[in-house]
Amino acid sequence: MSYKKAKHILPEELLAAIQEYIDGEYIYIPRKDQHKKSWGSSTTIKAELDLRNANIYHDFLSGMARETLGEKYYLSRKSIQRIILKEKRKAANKQSLRF
Repeated sequence: MSYKKAKHILPEELLAAIQEYIDGEYIYIPRKDQHKKSWGSSTTIKAELDLRNANIYHDFLSGMARETLGEKYYLSRKSIQRIILKEKRKAANKQSLRF
């Protein structure tokens, strides 16, 4: 997100009206609903996290302890447990779709 100068964008009358409510402060103007982007849609972070989580689950299935996984991936034990449960459910759903 980048900042834009209101005096370069808004008509003087509108700028004056806004200054009646907030003068010299920062204000966030949200996107219209039809222009909103989902989290991570502009980057590769979703794919990176999916791969990391799949690797955590694979390591868990290979016998690695939760504590060791936490140290390896710099996550809390609770986060590791949450990821394992999520990946286990994902695998079960894939399995049930095959039949």
